[in-house]
Amino acid sequence: MHRRSRTIRLIRFALLVAIAVLSVLIALLAFSSAQAQTNPARGAITTEGDMPMADFLALLQQIAPAAADGAKVYLGAYRLQCGRTLSTAELRHALAREGGDPVLMGLIRASQQQDLAARNQLVRQIRCPAGGVR
Repeated sequence: MHRRSRTIRLIRFALLVAIAVLSVLIALLAFSSAQAQTNPARGAITTEGDMPMADFLALLQQIAPAAADGAKVYLGAYRLQCGRTLSTAELRHALAREGGDPVLMGLIRASQQQDLAARNQLVRQIRCPAGGVR
């Protein structure tokens, strides 16, 4: 019975993350399609549709706090491991491609479960693109 309960919780969590990611993607598509739209705090949106990272993380925080927390850990670890900061477009791609980057999805799950051991293990698994390792 305990195993079934845990399985149901994991399925619910996976569905919530999937819904959150889809919601963010839909919001981003609507947000980036407006050419003249600006953010008074940060100026105009770039022509590539790449919204400021702070805005993206704030939106993600409203929709799925665990996803925002996991993304922040992922961004920080990537910066330390690879010596550069991911763009918003790169983070969106990591969330969306083929069910999401496994390390990022694991960090979201670890944030939701407040599992520091899993988080630390996942951070060590971040891979940098060729030539990006410090």
